[in-house]
Amino acid sequence: MMILVPAIGVPSEEMLQDTLKSALVLLLAIGTWLVVLISDRKQPQYRVWHMLMYLPLLLASYALLSTTWSHAYLGGVEAARWLVFSIILWLGINIKTDDFEDRLIWGIHWGVSIASVWAALQFWSDFGLFAQGPNPGSTFVNRNFFAEYAICALPYSVYLLLQARDLRIAMGLAVIIGYNLVAILMTGTRSALLALSVFALLIPVVLFLCRQQIAVFRRGRNQVIALVIVLIGTLVGLGSIDTNNQQLLAEIGRLSAIERSLGRVTSIAKPEEYTSGSFSVRTSMWSATTRMILANPISGVGAGAWEVLVPLYQAPDTQLETDFYAHNEYLQLLAEFGLVGWIVLLILLGYLVVSAWTTWADKSPTAKQVSLVRATALASILMLLIVSTVGFPWRMASTGALFALSLSVLGSCDTAARPKPTWLVFRTVWPGSTLNLLLALATGSMVLAFQATQQAATCEKSLIRGIKLAMTIARSDSPNNPFWDDAKARAITLMRHGVELNPHYRKLTAIAADEFVRAGDWTNALWMYESVYASRPFVIAIIANIARAHLELGNYSETQYFLQQAGRIQPKASSVRMVHALMLARMGNDLAAAIQIKELFRDQVIYPELVH
Repeated sequence: MMILVPAIGVPSEEMLQDTLKSALVLLLAIGTWLVVLISDRKQPQYRVWHMLMYLPLLLASYALLSTTWSHAYLGGVEAARWLVFSIILWLGINIKTDDFEDRLIWGIHWGVSIASVWAALQFWSDFGLFAQGPNPGSTFVNRNFFAEYAICALPYSVYLLLQARDLRIAMGLAVIIGYNLVAILMTGTRSALLALSVFALLIPVVLFLCRQQIAVFRRGRNQVIALVIVLIGTLVGLGSIDTNNQQLLAEIGRLSAIERSLGRVTSIAKPEEYTSGSFSVRTSMWSATTRMILANPISGVGAGAWEVLVPLYQAPDTQLETDFYAHNEYLQLLAEFGLVGWIVLLILLGYLVVSAWTTWADKSPTAKQVSLVRATALASILMLLIVSTVGFPWRMASTGALFALSLSVLGSCDTAARPKPTWLVFRTVWPGSTLNLLLALATGSMVLAFQATQQAATCEKSLIRGIKLAMTIARSDSPNNPFWDDAKARAITLMRHGVELNPHYRKLTAIAADEFVRAGDWTNALWMYESVYASRPFVIAIIANIARAHLELGNYSETQYFLQQAGRIQPKASSVRMVHALMLARMGNDLAAAIQIKELFRDQVIYPELVH
């Protein structure tokens, strides 16, 4: 799983990259669970239960409960996500610590290394095997998603280097780690670069703390120096090669990976970053999320419901459309899960602090034996905690799976250090009846996983094909030419099929509706917008578009109704004021329309319809 998920992607645009990764994590995690249960049924084994297991199970339980009063579909998605997290965590806890180096850590290393190859090819050329957003995104569609995963996987690659007993393997690892570091620099993701700086400061501490367990220190000084030179030489040499990707050349100019990363780091000091840059956008979302937390401190708004309700908590003059996530995992967890989120977050952070102290202070032989692998897992989680302050890596399939496995490494180390049962760790042999029940549950889960994967793939294929057809028609010279009638009918059929499979797909359905608007087909754009509105009833842009569609179709009473709905949420939103001005003009109230249009112009809101 850890090789395939980051290493492979979708070569076409007919499935989102994280949909493939989610399917791989889902199927391989449940498949591994099935293998373990079948093995235990044939030959019972002691299995470990760690107190960490209660955290994702508590979140999954609350997510299921929240479906009764909050957004049922999104709550169900969150419940499924945390249940899969629980399965991966339990499987990892039951891996013997001796197997980490031989199997799991190598899998993580090779997965991120292959992903780094794709990212570098995208930076140095117009390598287009995988559908991409901002380059270089490797197989992750977005460079930030790739950088977040790569920085969390980096400590495991370094662990392999420190424990390499063969000089040739150590030299190869030094080259690959240098290459992977260059790939991270290529992205220019500032949260990942910050995490990398923290990791660089952390390495000397780990080297000192675990010096007796590090195999590379048993080599001569010259060999250690040679490894450092190879790693730094690879980093500097490859990091000095300029980009030749046309998209990046238009965006940043001809820069090397090192220049790109330095430029991104220094951009933090620019004033415009806090007024119109990405940080200002995130600040707006964090402020709205904080208001959401204060308004719902106990129950939260319900699992997954942040994106549904956040428009209600934005500042009155907010013109920016909301994003799908808060770009801060801690704030979103507290906003959605309320008191349960606080409990989980505090217990998790407390456990990590205790684990770090145990790694530092416990001098027993058993603790020393696992100190390096424990420090590695803690370093990976620390990287994740840093990038989680400005992103949503817990929700990405690859990074979420790595998070679960890193926690499971700590759990397995606890098991190795505590041969006797304690409140934290205990072992049990499941009776045959329990195994049969779990086996039936795992089998049913696998069937559902295959059905969900097939439905997701079919849904996205239909929606994306419909969008591409709609774009082709709308951006032609004559979108209303009868020549396009068959293609338009096909696009509508595809969209209806996709919406029928998943009526909650705000991300794609609204794109198709916008293209039908561009083509002048307000009738079909209307039902697409309405399907999104049924699932996300507070998104201002969607409400304004529905009002505009009714206006264009002559339904003034419906237009007025949706304008009133929007006015209760964001009365100053430019899109709402624009539709209101147009409605006044259409209804013959020219004076009131002129006054409103002049106010919009004074606020620098310029739409072609208003100018006309």
